[in-house]
Amino acid sequence: MDFALLGSAAGFAFAACGTPGPNNMLLTSSATRLGYGPTLRLLLGIMLGLQLLMLLTALGLGQLFLMWPSLQWGLKIGGSGYLLWLAWNIGRADSQATDELARGMGWRQGALFQFLNPKSWLMAVSAISGFTQAGEHYWPSALAVLAIFLSLGLVTGHLWAFFGLNLRRWLHTPGDWRRFNQFMALLTAASVLMIWH
Repeated sequence: MDFALLGSAAGFAFAACGTPGPNNMLLTSSATRLGYGPTLRLLLGIMLGLQLLMLLTALGLGQLFLMWPSLQWGLKIGGSGYLLWLAWNIGRADSQATDELARGMGWRQGALFQFLNPKSWLMAVSAISGFTQAGEHYWPSALAVLAIFLSLGLVTGHLWAFFGLNLRRWLHTPGDWRRFNQFMALLTAASVLMIWH
């Protein structure tokens, strides 16, 4: 195993999983409204979905995007539409309705969301194509990349969740919750810009 390559993969995983994006906005929003328990289930679902997506990419699914660029456009359009719908629902909800919305996003929805999340596809394709070795070292290096993403994704996901838990201290009135919901909706919608960049 090339430890320099694994170090580079770890740096990429930390940056990719730790920067703002749809998953981290969902984790922050969930932790703020619902606390740690439901958010941990969402985080585990996100990581399960990302691991499955990366494994399928290692098995060759990522090659489909190279053969049929129209699939990339379809994913971008579908993912953007879903994120804008999610942002709309978060932004127009009061705290109680938003709680109901967030409760609907459990571990299964978090896992399935990875297949609509263009940032997750970009991470999976970039990690597998950029940090795996050829030949007999392919699968050991691919499994090492999956393990790195799992461990660093759990760490950075917890950081975003703890950020959301700390935000709860500042939200006391319905107006505070409304402004928070609108701000989270704006951040979720803004993540669409990253898809098209």
